[in-house]
Amino acid sequence: MSFKPEDYDIPGHYKHWVGDKAEDYIGPFFFIMDGDTPRSAFRVQEHNCNAHDSVHGGVLMAFADYTLCLGANMGESESVATVSCNNEFVAPAYKGDLVEGECTIIRRGKSMVFTRCELSVDGKPILNSSAVIKRISPR
Repeated sequence: MSFKPEDYDIPGHYKHWVGDKAEDYIGPFFFIMDGDTPRSAFRVQEHNCNAHDSVHGGVLMAFADYTLCLGANMGESESVATVSCNNEFVAPAYKGDLVEGECTIIRRGKSMVFTRCELSVDGKPILNSSAVIKRISPR
């Protein structure tokens, strides 16, 4: 299933990554490649919120993982898997907020990629994340 960013008040030049049912169920999430910098976005909906009416931490971690993996595969179809992921929660996000992510590649090796990302709302950080991502070679 493919989602349209405009339906979530996200700029139309963003793309939907087709094929990940979990991300579609949680999000949907969207991305663009800005040169070598992956950027991501999702609009917070009621089903993303916890009992405090803020975005559930697990949703933010899933979105951070999505952003970090985009950095590892550079928005291409290369298969990758998260080896480790560390998260620091900085501030909450709420229903209706546009959460944006930006990924930085620290080091890209033959089999591992070290990445960082920041999630923000209105330019203010809400979560910092870093990960080690395994590049999976085709069999």
